[in-house]
Amino acid sequence: MRLLDLLLPVRCVVCAAGGEELCGPCRERLPLLRPPLCARCGAPTAWPVRRCRECSGRRLALASARAAVEYDDCVRRLVAGWKERGLRRLAGEAADLVVAGVERPGVAALTFVPPDRARVLIRGHHPAERLAHELGGRWELPVAPLLARTRQIRHQRGLTRADRRRNVAGAFRPAVKPPTRIGLVDDVYTSGATANAAASALRTGGARHVEVVTFARVVR
Repeated sequence: MRLLDLLLPVRCVVCAAGGEELCGPCRERLPLLRPPLCARCGAPTAWPVRRCRECSGRRLALASARAAVEYDDCVRRLVAGWKERGLRRLAGEAADLVVAGVERPGVAALTFVPPDRARVLIRGHHPAERLAHELGGRWELPVAPLLARTRQIRHQRGLTRADRRRNVAGAFRPAVKPPTRIGLVDDVYTSGATANAAASALRTGGARHVEVVTFARVVR
């Protein structure tokens, strides 16, 4: 056993059991998202639909959105460990779950929602970028930083769905010309406001088809 393991024993981020950052029993209990799903936004539905109540009537720049797991309390603790505690290896766990539960997107490359530089300095990494690279390796797709931020964005936590959309409207721009078909990666799909704003910027840059892939999704 390494000295570091004695001083800082590895514990599961969900149940705090010793041995692994995500233990086997907790991994098995994660709430996987299974069909039927809304064909557009990926929300669970009673039967297959092209658009559900959550995305019907909204102008969406994204062609589809898919996630591996529902954002419940266990997943929240996993994501918090990955994002806020610097447990970067959990990006690999997240990518394995995405690959197991989400069909490989029909795109030429992957990109990611661009980071807030202040948060990157605090965390020391950008979770969406790390997840994109993990998925790129598994799906054999190139990964490129195609987007940039136009301004500082107020934190989305606690905002209403309408306020979330206003908060991120026009917050991204294309950094370089994207492929016609592109996959956009983020860690969590909450209201879809951030993903849609980023997809809109990709469309402005020349993309015609944007598929969003996230590790987790809030289910209403």
